[in-house]
Parts: sequence; C-alpha cells; structure tokens
Amino acid sequence: MPGILRKAALVALALLGLPLLAATSVDAQRHHHNRRTRSEVERPPPPVPIDKRDTVVAAPGSFAGKPYWLALAQCGGVYFKLNTLYTDAAVHARVVHPDPHANAVFTKKLQQAISMATTFYNGAENFLITDRSLDRDNAVLTYDGPARAAGESEKTIDAALAAVKACPALYEACQSAYPKLCNGNLVPLS
Repeated sequence: MPGILRKAALVALALLGLPLLAATSVDAQRHHHNRRTRSEVERPPPPVPIDKRDTVVAAPGSFAGKPYWLALAQCGGVYFKLNTLYTDAAVHARVVHPDPHANAVFTKKLQQAISMATTFYNGAENFLITDRSLDRDNAVLTYDGPARAAGESEKTIDAALAAVKACPALYEACQSAYPKLCNGNLVPLS
C-alpha cells in the first residue's frame, strides 16, 4: 500500500507541476522572442565622426555642412540599393510573370543605378584619399558603413528614388567646386 500511495503522490505532483513547467516554458520562449525582436529592431547607425580635414558641402540643401565623402557615399549607397531593387523587379518580370518590356525597362534602370552608385562611390573615395590621405582600401572601408546604412534604410523603389532626388545637384555642385575629385559623368535614371 505505501508503494501505491507514493506513486499516486508522484503522479499528483507531476500533474500539479506540469502547468507550472509549461508556464515556465512559455515564459522562456516569450523572453527569447522578445530578446530576438529587440535585437532585430533597426537602430540608427552611429554618427560618423567628422574630421577637421574633411571638405564639407557648402551648397544649400539637405547635404549642407556634411563632409563631401559622406554625402557622396550615402547617395552611392542608395543608388546601389536601387540597383538591387531593380534587379529583383527585372527577375520578377523575367521569371515570375514574364514581361519582356518590363524586364528591358528594369534592366536598363538597374544598369543606370549601378553606374550612378559607382560615380558617387568614386567621388567619396577621392575625397577620403585627398582630405585624409587614406589609401584606396581604407577609403573604401571608411565610406562602406555609412553607404550601406543609407541604402538599407530604403525598402522600395519609390522611397529610394525620393532619397536620391537631391543627389544629382550635390554631384553637380561637387563638379563645380572640385572638378578633379568629382570627375565622373552622371547618367540620370530615366
């Protein structure tokens, strides 16, 4: 008889502890999910330290007072993001819903976007090499983070196009003031 009572007591404890164990498991999963959600929340990139050697944009507009290399890199990053967004659209027009005309339009736009990104990246690189006496590799490493952050903040083609609206004027101002550093040709998106 004592063995039966002992088994009954263990079963009763197990049944009483099961909801507690399940609640603990749910709490642990919720805590794990909250931790993951908090880490996935987009945080603004840390501010880029401005060096006293940096040449700053004197032209009016949204880039006024920023170092040229940073403004050019941010434009380049958004144009690069446009390239990836247009690439996705072209693949969709080629594979998912075949539309040769849409594919041709998106392919042309993605090529223009990558050309624009390259022009802006080259300008940013030239300023970092000239202003901070960096070699090419370190210049690329310096502008890569801010450029990537600017591009990743844009999620749609329309948002990215709105973000680069002021970029051609910035490049023209750079070409006027520093023709040796901003020596690329702009091929505006059509």
